[in-house]
Formats: sequence, structure tokens, C-alpha cells
Amino acid sequence: MKRIANIPRNQKKRVVVVGGGFAGTRLVKKLLKDNFQVVLIDKNNYYQFQPLFYQVAMAGLEPSAISFPLRRMFQNKKGFHFRMGEVTKVNPEKNELETSIGSIEYDYLVFATGVKTNFFGNKNVEEKAASMKSVSDAIFIRNKILENYEKAINCETEEERQKYLNIVVVGGGPAGVELAGSLAELKKYILPKDYHDLNFHNMKVYLFEAAPKILGAMREKSSETATRYLEKLNVEIRLNTAVKDYDGKKVLLTDGSELESETLIWTAGVAARRFEGFPEETFGHANRLLVNEYSLVNGTKNIFAIGDISLMETEDTPKGHPQVAQVAIQQGALLGKNLKRMVNNQKPEPFKYFDKGVMATVGRNLAVADLPGLTLKGFVAWFIWSVVHLLSISGAKNKIFVFIDWAMNYLVYDPSLRLLIRPKIKGHQD
Repeated sequence: MKRIANIPRNQKKRVVVVGGGFAGTRLVKKLLKDNFQVVLIDKNNYYQFQPLFYQVAMAGLEPSAISFPLRRMFQNKKGFHFRMGEVTKVNPEKNELETSIGSIEYDYLVFATGVKTNFFGNKNVEEKAASMKSVSDAIFIRNKILENYEKAINCETEEERQKYLNIVVVGGGPAGVELAGSLAELKKYILPKDYHDLNFHNMKVYLFEAAPKILGAMREKSSETATRYLEKLNVEIRLNTAVKDYDGKKVLLTDGSELESETLIWTAGVAARRFEGFPEETFGHANRLLVNEYSLVNGTKNIFAIGDISLMETEDTPKGHPQVAQVAIQQGALLGKNLKRMVNNQKPEPFKYFDKGVMATVGRNLAVADLPGLTLKGFVAWFIWSVVHLLSISGAKNKIFVFIDWAMNYLVYDPSLRLLIRPKIKGHQD
């Protein structure tokens, strides 16, 4: 007997939103101002501010500072229901969504699930490397780095110790650049205070990028500036170099060379998850759902996709929009407006992306920013990056906590979150 999710229906049109990220939460906020019943489905019960994952990984911020409970975000909102679960199948003919908590009927269905790490079919790398697509991933990276330094202290030879001191970051996009820069600053300013027995001249931070430059989506000037900043921090950048294999101890590169490292962090690509029930022609590059200018999934009449999972191919954007937060936020806001128009038998508005710019921070007072008609670098770009990200964090309390952490870290350059906390495994003693 099929299980039905326990969500009472009312007379309003029901919109089921899958994913509580940038796109999903903006859409829900818009819909709750109108006459809709909204059901939000997510595998976690909290919203995550992805641009600052790397600061959690580098012990600069508490995980709770960039996470916000979804129920609290929409508490006391009439017509709103949150359920924690995962989608297993879509039944477009029945207007039904199958999930781990049962089937859910919908009038409109919206996928805003974002994307996952793309390992490009390399199973060894997928199994052995660390990724950074969630708060849990960030905590794992923090634990991995701290644990490796504890192991390095106990090594008897420099040769044995070196594999724990080598850290490899794969992918020269904003996430990889920000992570590599933070690691270099940890090496230079912070870790030597804790690990007096280690020679940090031997700690190596590598950044591998398969393309001929880092920050490929940014202007040439910004890419060159970021490269100089990283080199100033002694990050070893290797362009036109991809990782061919990794067994957890040794990195094999496409040029045939090898490098020993116990820590490889993969930020090289993303792909969407496929959902059963969609025909093959619905999926585009990297499994993204193909949509029209109204975010309607091709071949469907009431299923939409917004944010990173969607691929809107137009004359202006033949390869789709960039997978950045602003695209997701703007698509969520417009879809909320368009669903109201559709219910009222009005024509929806096509999506037009307003590019507010792209930024990346490399380190303390070191950042680059491509703004409309303007390229910035150094302290000014870093300050703008900090303000924009601080204002984008959900919750006044979280904003205050992040501001205090940033202010203290800037003044004393010694974050106090270097805690090696691992979950207890049942049946094992502490």
C-alpha cells in the first residue's frame, strides 16, 4: 500500500518546493505573501550559506553561524509546511512526488535542489577525496587537517611527515582559490603557534587547475591579480594540470607526475542529481534540468526548476546562466511572482538576469571583484566582499556572530575554533 505524506490540504493551490537553498527559500518567501499552500522538502532541516563553507573548514567560523533552521525561518507562517525527506521519483501525469516520507500531491512542483560535486566518473577520487558542498563536508575537512597535523608530530622522519603536510586543492574557481588562500594563511600565521615541533616551511599548499588560468569566469585582470596574491602566500599553482587518480595517499597527475598527500580537497566541478520520472531529453549538461525562459521544465506543464539545477539556454546565454547565488535568488523571486500571475490567468514574465558582479577573496585584505563596468582588487574588494556576504547571511543573530568572529580574527589573527570533534561511533569507546 502506497504511503501518503501527512500534509493536510486546503483550498489554496499547493506549491511543493524541493530544496531549501538560495533559490528555494527566496521562492517560499515570495509565495507566502500570496494565496498559496507551500510545502518545502529538504534532506536537512536547515539552510546553509554555501559561500562561507571554506571558513568553517579553516576553523574561522562555527558551523551554526552559517546555518539557519528552516522551520524557524518560516515559523508562524500560515499555509507553510516543512518536511525533512528526499525525493525518489516524480509522477508528472499524476501531479505526484514520491519521497522518503511518502507521496505528496502538488499543483505546482519546483526543483531547487542545487548541485553536488562532480568527480567526472573517477571513483577513486570520489571515494578518497574530500568535497565541500555542505557544512558537514566543511567540518570533515577541518577535522582531517587537524588530525593530520597531530599525526605529523609523531612521525619519526621528515619523509614520512611530508605526506601529512602536503595539502592539495583541485579546482581554480572561487571555492578553490578561497580555500587555498585560507590554507596558506593558516600555515603562515596560525598553525605554527600550535605546532611548535613542526617545520612549516615544509608545509605545501598546491592548487591544481585543468584550465590555463584560475577564476576562469572572471576578467583576465582579476585572474592575474588573484594568481599574484596566491603566489605571494606561497601557494604552488599548477595550471593545465588535472588529477588523474588518487588512492588516499598518492596523487597521480595527467602529466605523469606524482605527489604524496593525505589531504586532497576537490572543488573542480559540479553536477545535478537525476530524478526518476523525467524523460532523458529533459536533462542537459551535467544533468541540469532544461527549462524555458519562465523556468518551466521542458516537456512539462507545471514543473519548474530554478537555481543551479536549472539550465536556461537562450540566445544571450547559450550555455545557461552562471551557477552563482544571485541567479538562484533572482529566479526564485521571479518564479514566485509568475506563479501568482499564472493562477490569475496572466502571462508570466521571462527571466532576465541582472549581473551584479563576481567576487573572490584570497586572504586578509586580498580579494578581487568584477563589478559592472569596474574591476577592484586588494582591501577595497575584500571590504566589499565582506559586507556583501555579511548582509546575505540569514538571521540577525548569525550576522552578529559572524561579524564578531571576523572582527576578532582580523585583530588578533588567532581563531579559537581549532577543535578536533568527531562523531562517536556506537560500539566504540572514546
